[in-house]
Amino acid sequence: LPSRAPERSFLAMAMNPDLRKEREAASFDTELLTHVLDGGADRTRRRREIETLVLNDPDFKHEDVNFLSRSERYALAIKKSALMVMKLRELGIADPDEIYWFKSFVHRGRPEPLDLHLGMFLPTLLTQATQEQQDRFFMPAWNLEIIGTYAQTEMGHGTHLRGLETTATYDPATQEFILNSPTVTSIKWWPGGLGKTSNHAIVLAQLHTQGQNHGLHAFIVPIRQLGTHEPLPGITVGDIGPKFGYDEMDNGYLKMDNFRIPRENMLMKFAKVEPDGTYVKPLSDKLTYGTMVFIRSIIVGDSARSLARACTIAIRYSAVRHQSELKPGEPEPQILDYQTQQYKLFPLLAAAYAFHFVGAYMKDTYRRITADINDGDLREMPELHALSAGLKAFSSWVANAGIEECRMACGGHGYSRCSGLPDIYVNFTPSCTYEGENTVMMLQTARFLIKSYTQVSSGQLVSGMVSYLNDLPGQRIQPQQVAARPATLHVNNPASLVEAYKLRASRLVEFAAKNLQAELNRRRSKEDAWNRTSVDLVRASEAHCQYVVVKLFTAKISEIGDPATRAVINNLCLLFALHGISKHSGDFLQGGILTDAQITQVNQRVKELLALIRPNAVALVDSFDFNDSFLGSVLGRYDGNVYENMFEWSKKSPLNKTQVHESFHKHLKPMQAKL
Repeated sequence: LPSRAPERSFLAMAMNPDLRKEREAASFDTELLTHVLDGGADRTRRRREIETLVLNDPDFKHEDVNFLSRSERYALAIKKSALMVMKLRELGIADPDEIYWFKSFVHRGRPEPLDLHLGMFLPTLLTQATQEQQDRFFMPAWNLEIIGTYAQTEMGHGTHLRGLETTATYDPATQEFILNSPTVTSIKWWPGGLGKTSNHAIVLAQLHTQGQNHGLHAFIVPIRQLGTHEPLPGITVGDIGPKFGYDEMDNGYLKMDNFRIPRENMLMKFAKVEPDGTYVKPLSDKLTYGTMVFIRSIIVGDSARSLARACTIAIRYSAVRHQSELKPGEPEPQILDYQTQQYKLFPLLAAAYAFHFVGAYMKDTYRRITADINDGDLREMPELHALSAGLKAFSSWVANAGIEECRMACGGHGYSRCSGLPDIYVNFTPSCTYEGENTVMMLQTARFLIKSYTQVSSGQLVSGMVSYLNDLPGQRIQPQQVAARPATLHVNNPASLVEAYKLRASRLVEFAAKNLQAELNRRRSKEDAWNRTSVDLVRASEAHCQYVVVKLFTAKISEIGDPATRAVINNLCLLFALHGISKHSGDFLQGGILTDAQITQVNQRVKELLALIRPNAVALVDSFDFNDSFLGSVLGRYDGNVYENMFEWSKKSPLNKTQVHESFHKHLKPMQAKL
């Protein structure tokens, strides 16, 4: 159409001059930093190859989901998921990281109905099923004949697993388990893919055999007829309805009435039930938590990615957007030149980098400790559990608040779905509750910290990330002198800041432990004392997690070979640590760790770092290497041509399909005729 041609050239504009200027001014090579983030140049190359495969595949071209209904979004996600599995086979992609990249690009980082099949059902089979069970279920599940979900959460209980009410009662006469949802609150509620997609579920239920309850165990339960996909007799299953986000996902409910499954469908790698109903208990009752620890360690990486996407959008837009005036009579400045805008965005950018490195560390630690567990060495299990719970909570809380801060930093346009920010927020925010509600996670970490503190108090040494507690007894001899002697603080030395965070963590752990003891001394029960100290306990866990993040971020600096890249990451690390001290100055002052004068110095240094990071801000988000189609944002486009594309985007709104909406003839016109 001739009328389209001028418009197309109007859109095929060159890069926005502001963004070009920003990129030319960078002091480091973005490509080298991308390699650091990916874990090597080879991984960057491979990730981009996979990205290109997806982007150039006509099957995966899709319209803007913002203009689709929920049912259409679900249908589109299913279509893409089915295609994705076929293509992964055809291309022979089997490496877990490569599958993850492929999946992310296909679904543009959005949830999809096979998430729990790929992320929970298959891994649980691999880690908790016997060889016989794997032979029976794994290949059909791999080939999508069996589509599974992980049904743990119920309407009445989520994070508190012991409260789950679903029962599996063993019947030795038929060698079957009878599954029941005895109450309305026991209905499985929320599992992704359960509503319409899955034909099997790994169901967590209280195991009853020979008149005894042996607690939660996992069972493979068929829920829909293979072939017809109709629910099986005794099974009531469906979708729980619209949510804050996650439109692509059929989060579901499942009610079971005297539903029988063979004995061999209990996952029996660790615990077993013999044909006569005898229960054989596992080596450790913590072994079945493997799947959850795995997902929690992944959430730290997800926090990094979601926050990085939000920062990319807000920082690029802040370089393109000009507003108000700094100096009378001069052109309107980029809003990124306002110190207040930098103060909102740069600490979040630093946090995105921090969580990226911590996420990679968590993944490696999980792999290492899992190998130990498979060799029967469970010593590091408690620390892994505590670390994954605490860091999951810490990173998802910071990222969740940060994404919303980025949206508000984009002014009015951030509220439009075209900014991509509302979508990032509603799809990320559930991670503050799933796989363990964050406050409960922090209290789990606190249990480990208090246990470690108690060990140290009784003269034992502790290892790992809590080894700083070993220094406490020495401080207890002359508490006054210690409190009055603040650490020397070097605001330009990350290692010095790690020390300050270490002291804060140990003080807050000690403070919580002593308050807990004081409550116990008042003859309170253990549970009551714990509840009355829980605010202090959560503060201690947060301090511990923040120390771990600062420590790991600092450790990463020395691994970076290129001096220019190292310098810019060093500044981000300093900003992350100093901004954290500034925000929690009360802890550092009250603990006698820093003086008033040192806090003033910290606040001043934070502002200096904002100015130092400013010239590299756009290059730092470019290094995340998000493709425009993955970023899904008109405001965060790589070329910075925001306004033209915003206008084009709005024209595609379904309300604009007709010039006059039918409601005019139906309602407004008759009313106007009457008046």
